[in-house]
Amino acid sequence: MWLLKISKVVTGIVLLGVVLTGSFFYSNKSHQKTAKKDFKLLSTSRIKKNIGSRLVDTRQKNQGKLTKKYRTTVKANKFTLDEPYVKLNPYQTSPLSALIIFKTKSAAKVAYTIEGKTANTSISNQVNGKYSKEHQVPLVGLYAEYNNRITLKATYRNGITDIKHLTIKTGQLPEYVSKAKVVVSKKDTDQMELGKNKLTVFNRTTKEPFAVDSNGEVRWYSTLYSQHMLKKWTKGHLMMLTKSNQSDETYNDLIETDLLGRIYKEFKFSAKTGSTDATKSEVQYTTLIHHDLTRLPSGNILATVSDGSKYYKEDTLAEISYKTGKVVKVIDFKRILPKSMWKSFARGDDGKMDWFHQNSVDYDKKDHSILISSRNQDLIMKLDYRTNKIKWIYSGKKRQSWPPKYRKYLLKRTKKTTITGGQHGLYLLNQAKEIENIILYNNNISVTNGNQKTSGKYSEGIIYKVNDKQKTITQSWSYGKNLGKQNYTAVIGFAQKLENGNVLLDFGYKNGGKESNIIEVNSKGQQVWNATVKNASIKAYVYRAYRLDFYPPNYSFNVNQ
Repeated sequence: MWLLKISKVVTGIVLLGVVLTGSFFYSNKSHQKTAKKDFKLLSTSRIKKNIGSRLVDTRQKNQGKLTKKYRTTVKANKFTLDEPYVKLNPYQTSPLSALIIFKTKSAAKVAYTIEGKTANTSISNQVNGKYSKEHQVPLVGLYAEYNNRITLKATYRNGITDIKHLTIKTGQLPEYVSKAKVVVSKKDTDQMELGKNKLTVFNRTTKEPFAVDSNGEVRWYSTLYSQHMLKKWTKGHLMMLTKSNQSDETYNDLIETDLLGRIYKEFKFSAKTGSTDATKSEVQYTTLIHHDLTRLPSGNILATVSDGSKYYKEDTLAEISYKTGKVVKVIDFKRILPKSMWKSFARGDDGKMDWFHQNSVDYDKKDHSILISSRNQDLIMKLDYRTNKIKWIYSGKKRQSWPPKYRKYLLKRTKKTTITGGQHGLYLLNQAKEIENIILYNNNISVTNGNQKTSGKYSEGIIYKVNDKQKTITQSWSYGKNLGKQNYTAVIGFAQKLENGNVLLDFGYKNGGKESNIIEVNSKGQQVWNATVKNASIKAYVYRAYRLDFYPPNYSFNVNQ
């Protein structure tokens, strides 16, 4: 009898461990159902049809009247530096930005400064960097509900300068942004990576993305709801995943926009193919591009998607033509990794098997390969993008558990090198010959193959050095372990290596998603900035936090283009 009781207790502990260390959303009996034995993989053509991507111009047409108005204003030739044309929120989705238009009698370079409330919070930008008589100034970084003081400076070829001071009054923050209280507990602006115009972007999963300065004050936000995706693109633009109507539950509009809110491209996808990570009790927001995308050298978009099947989700990559909006290439990871990984995996609340859960993708132009992170296999790997052949794999899965043909790709970890679990944000830092330096955020939850001994005890940012020739991986830097369980995050997270060598870490799902903790540490592992976001709306914790130029030196705004 006592043996039976012990057996029941042990069984209960094991089952509890499976729930706690398994994927975040698996919790009911239906999850134990698996795919039919006769399930056939979808063809590439079928997946392309399921994705249904295409280019549309709905938003550009809606903005047509505004752009036409600004073009007419530029041609009018009646606005001067002393009396410029000023339009707050020029495209009606970026309330803390403005467009300023004027002409000068002689060719000049124009710069502006938005005066900060405290030291090191002013934002300065050079406009275009070229001498011109016609000036279109894209102003970004205003404070909300504030009389912002702006200085415009025109510098002529002979070195003479003209100065104009003006004030721009802004309105209140919207409900979702204002409720997300940002509390800064540590701030060392001398050591922070800020420059003259850098802000920290908080990309929230279901509401408006926004950016703050070192004080935690909001200096930019978009009224467009964003699901996961807000990525730096070329020419100072952003790629944002949003939806056609704020009341819709499907995020399947990918737009190329700028910080003023002007739309340059719009890609639309099938609303039927989206996936969700929500539990049954939550609103079922769905999205096709679910976690990440990157830009290929061709200009095309490589995005993490679902194949549209009845049984699987978030295990496919799609290359989308920037010119046509059509899918031109598909990578189905069920065709690359062992069948044992995906054939019989627990189902989620939506009835699908999230066996792979790809949450990042990055392109390495030096060897035409891609970096992949699979949360639910606790696995990172590199593929040759031209051939889809594996270059290396890093996983806690024991070598003998892999089919023989995969073992040659497995990286051997050196001493004190961490096994990742449920990781996010895998990106290449640099490459030299056979050595690759990569960064990721290790959630440290053993979903399937992570480190069960440390699972759930802490989360951390990690930098690894991979020797592709010797097939070894060495941990060269980490931060977060010393913070312990207090900063453990079962899901969500990001790590960004900054230009000055600091690392920005997003402990996005701290305290079960009730708050997000963003920490910047220097090369010595010392905190130089610590901000906490609390009271965010449901599922609006910080999915990713990263430092961004507002705006980069090569950015040029021109309503005539």
